Amino acid sequence: MAMVPDASGGMWVRTQTGVAHIELRPFSLEQKAEYFENRIGVRHDRYGMVAPSELAVAGQLASSRTRSDDNDGLWTAMYGAAECFRYAATKSPESLERARRATRAVLFLEHVTGRPGFPARSYIRTGEPRPADGEWHRTAHGAYEWRGDTSSDEIVGHFFLYSLAYDLLPDEALRKEIRGAVARIMDHILTNRYELVDVTGKPTKWGRWSPEYFATPEGRPDAPLNAVELLSFLCVSHHVTGDEAYLREYRKLTGELHYPEIAARYSELREELNYSDEELAMLSFYPLLQYETDPALLTRYRAALDQWWANMRREENPLWTFIYLACNPAAAVDTAAALETLRNIPLDLVSWTVSNSHRRDIQWEPGLDRFGKRQAQTLLPADERPVMKWNGNPFVVDGGDGGRSEDDGTFFLLPYWMGRHLKFVPGY
Repeated sequence: MAMVPDASGGMWVRTQTGVAHIELRPFSLEQKAEYFENRIGVRHDRYGMVAPSELAVAGQLASSRTRSDDNDGLWTAMYGAAECFRYAATKSPESLERARRATRAVLFLEHVTGRPGFPARSYIRTGEPRPADGEWHRTAHGAYEWRGDTSSDEIVGHFFLYSLAYDLLPDEALRKEIRGAVARIMDHILTNRYELVDVTGKPTKWGRWSPEYFATPEGRPDAPLNAVELLSFLCVSHHVTGDEAYLREYRKLTGELHYPEIAARYSELREELNYSDEELAMLSFYPLLQYETDPALLTRYRAALDQWWANMRREENPLWTFIYLACNPAAAVDTAAALETLRNIPLDLVSWTVSNSHRRDIQWEPGLDRFGKRQAQTLLPADERPVMKWNGNPFVVDGGDGGRSEDDGTFFLLPYWMGRHLKFVPGY
């Protein structure tokens, strides 16, 4: 209704509900990281897992309550990875404890099912509110209920975290637990012919990495991503356990089964642009290209990575930018846009309803995204578009849920601390 500037560059604003003062305060990226990390402890920690926060009263943080999510394993793994990178960059005792807690929470997802090598998506304690969707099972002793039909999302997240925790944390007891979990999960996948088999005796919907699956109509477009995933799993398994059986299986994939060639067919076989797939691809490429040393294979893997980067480069995504540079150090990539995105991520991650479609400065794509939503060619800054994780479409400019939830902020923490560790982000 009215705006009046003050003498220090701030602004007094009168609205229908009152008067507010807006000001800009100096705030470093490291201070932002500390703010998000503290908030996770207050509103997003559920048994060590990083959980979604629902607000019983829109916008009121005091009404926050955590809930089980179908990708608890992935989100917690990404947070744990952030704390591993933080420890590597700072040697902070606090980051070490947070990384341990998150890693053990992810390890428990494999333990709770009672099925060696088969992690749960999530779990609850018996008697707690249970989501209405999903496939749920009760443990033999009745203390927990766990969510099955586990996705490749979880396996990707687990192996990404385990590789980092194994390499970066000074905890031999934890490394022993990681070796055991990695071996059990990998043995499960290999025993079941490159599939993740549920308690039903059937493969889960998305846990399929076999040539037979790639030959099906539904598996053909998944083949390039899933090929990268399985190559990455085996590289991590050999690195962590030292078991030559995993190296032999990896050589089988790179030789007679031609998985590197399959991985390089993404541009050819992709049927739709899936930003969640971008996340899974980059979290798989990172350990694969850290551990592989053969120049010929590295060249092939980087050729596959470049096909994903062709779309990612316009997103100005700091996590994808830093992973791409770590995997392809000779690439000519300007990190300035990625750093600007880190700066623009707002402190307030409540999912307020955001509407930008009326703006005249937006250029539009002619087609809708895979969910039927209108999408822009123009990339809006992170503080002008809806709050979303990196598996969301940053070109969808409207969204939010009226302030009924709050994101945890891991989508800032992981690229920030990875960037600090890899020297892509200044130490401030």
